[in-house]
Amino acid sequence: MRRLALLPFLLFSACASPAPDMFGAGRGEVTRGGIRFVVYRQGSEVEVVRMGYLTRAERAPVPALMAEAAAEVTGCAVIPGSMTTKIPGDTGVARFDLDCGGRPPG
Repeated sequence: MRRLALLPFLLFSACASPAPDMFGAGRGEVTRGGIRFVVYRQGSEVEVVRMGYLTRAERAPVPALMAEAAAEVTGCAVIPGSMTTKIPGDTGVARFDLDCGGRPPG
């Protein structure tokens, strides 16, 4: 019975969804450095969600990998220094601003 109670948690923990202000955003997935990322793009902004658990020691390269994931999925350059997180130092979810070289967002 205990195992059945954990089933909904396990099913939803494997899913990523964007923040409410990113609902309707384009979605893409990419793996960088052995870590899977889900990227949501709306206009000139992206939200990158890291999937899976990492120990504290494994998290150091994640911000750079998130920026690479955003660039790969969108085809745009990530503006240096534009990364923001809701929790300082968070490597689970981050936002970046994009420079798409004058191409229309989308």
